[in-house]
Amino acid sequence: MSNENTIKNTENNNDIKVRFCPSPTGSPHVGLVRTALFNWAYAKKTGGKLLFRIEDTDAERDSEESFSQIIECLNWMGIDWDEGVNADGKGSTGNDGPYRQSQRKHIYSEVINKLVDGGYAYKSFSTAEEIKQRNIANGKYEMAGYDGYDRSLTSTQIEDFLKEGRDYTIRFRMPDTDITFNDLIRGEITFSAES
Repeated sequence: MSNENTIKNTENNNDIKVRFCPSPTGSPHVGLVRTALFNWAYAKKTGGKLLFRIEDTDAERDSEESFSQIIECLNWMGIDWDEGVNADGKGSTGNDGPYRQSQRKHIYSEVINKLVDGGYAYKSFSTAEEIKQRNIANGKYEMAGYDGYDRSLTSTQIEDFLKEGRDYTIRFRMPDTDITFNDLIRGEITFSAES
């Protein structure tokens, strides 16, 4: 099915909801504007809704100045949203709040537990320095990224790390096969399982 047919088939579907979730960590940039514009245009084209949520979980870098610049940029471009942060000019509106990610931790905790319990995600205790050192030892560029080291930890190893008080990150347990999907803008995209 072509991209145009996909859009036509959803034109009368007012259940479509797309979201725009910028991080208020700096000045608006072209990637942010592109995402906002594509999602806004798709919502308008299909009769759907644009939800505006703020990804404010980077406490060290988030700023109200950056948040204000994002709002100002969206207003300048004429991009309006149907629900979310400041959608009504008075705060937040809609049924899918709260619209600041930092206020949604209780929702995410429940989902994270389900993903871990179901084997779709796992706890990774590797520090940035440990990952860097393993990359160097394996002949990779030191900043090559996470190497999957914690993917197969035993329950005993996990318990030991927790007893030590080590922090962890939740990582998705990616499949061992390539992932292919159709993107409305770019067409067929494949991600290698090895990357």
